[in-house]
Amino acid sequence: MERIDDRPEARLALPSAEPIRLVDRSGGRVPGAPVPAPDPQTLARLLRAMVVGRRFDRQAGALARQGRLAVYPSSFGQEACQVGGALALAPADWLFPTYRDCVSLVARGVDPVEVLTLLRGDWHSGYDPERHRCATQCTPLATNASHAVGLTYAARRKGEDVAALVLMGDGATSEGDAHEAYNFAALWNAPVVFLIQNNQWAISVPVRKQSAAPTLAHKAIGYGMPGVRVDGNDAAAVHAVVDQALAEARCGHGPTIIEAMTYRLDPHTNSDAPQRYRDDDESEPWRERDPIDRLTALLRAEGMVDDAALAAMAEEGERLAAQVRDRLAEDEAPDPESLFAHVYATVPHALARQRATLRDELRGEPDEGPLGEPGAGLPAELRGGAHDELKEV
Repeated sequence: MERIDDRPEARLALPSAEPIRLVDRSGGRVPGAPVPAPDPQTLARLLRAMVVGRRFDRQAGALARQGRLAVYPSSFGQEACQVGGALALAPADWLFPTYRDCVSLVARGVDPVEVLTLLRGDWHSGYDPERHRCATQCTPLATNASHAVGLTYAARRKGEDVAALVLMGDGATSEGDAHEAYNFAALWNAPVVFLIQNNQWAISVPVRKQSAAPTLAHKAIGYGMPGVRVDGNDAAAVHAVVDQALAEARCGHGPTIIEAMTYRLDPHTNSDAPQRYRDDDESEPWRERDPIDRLTALLRAEGMVDDAALAAMAEEGERLAAQVRDRLAEDEAPDPESLFAHVYATVPHALARQRATLRDELRGEPDEGPLGEPGAGLPAELRGGAHDELKEV
């Protein structure tokens, strides 16, 4: 495993004063960009994923207002970060999202309803992390960062070619978990890319009150890894920069911190009141930098999409929104036995006894014996040891 001291010094240069940008605000290409632009097919995929993702986000917000979701943290306006990062991952790579990164999970191919399961309060995760190579959504800030470092470090020791993308907000960089993850990632040369979506606000705390560093990307140098700034409303640039950082990580050149400059247009969650801590005028310049409008203008100008293609993308978003709406409107009776699912790989006798007791109660059958040993619900191979296991517990 290559040590950080052996890396090219050029990778440890200070981040540029201006964020990397490939497409300007009017949809024109930026000449002399330091990274190559994605190919036309990738640009079209980015636009499609943003259009569909935004429609999903708008639908999820409506469901939260209707009481179908307990809470919803929108990523409206941050689609370039959500999609640009997720689509840069290889199939074997892992995504480590936060609670705000539902659109990135949808772009990664996770069932939209399963994505919203956490926000319904039903499960800690509604999808299979291993199947999708997506960790469970992280609610405590920055805890996903250390998990990503540990997973990739273990994968490298097993000879697996795996990299990870960690999504985090500017507020997460003020947490101790983030600093521990940065330090261990650099020390262990872990193949991790930390994508900081700097949307200017950690709930009601602006970035200027969180950090005295010139930029959040500058912090990378202190840990011994490169820091890069990118225009977080330029999907082409986000994808190109993340793709390059992931490639460097897979080649053994270690982790990178990428700061994507964007803005949180919606409230922190549907229960937030942003007018209490920021002026509405502050968001207007950012609305003019809409990532979907920017990429649409480029693809239209270069003949890569037409009205029919754009209409098809919009229609796909409407179909997905309708499916999510219909499925979340179904009130399924909860299965009490689901309390015992996904707790242990091998069910202990005591837990099996509790599950069997529950089954008996659901059938209306009284428990047998003075200590409440279950009847028919307990598997035969466990009946003899249930009493002893109970005493041990």
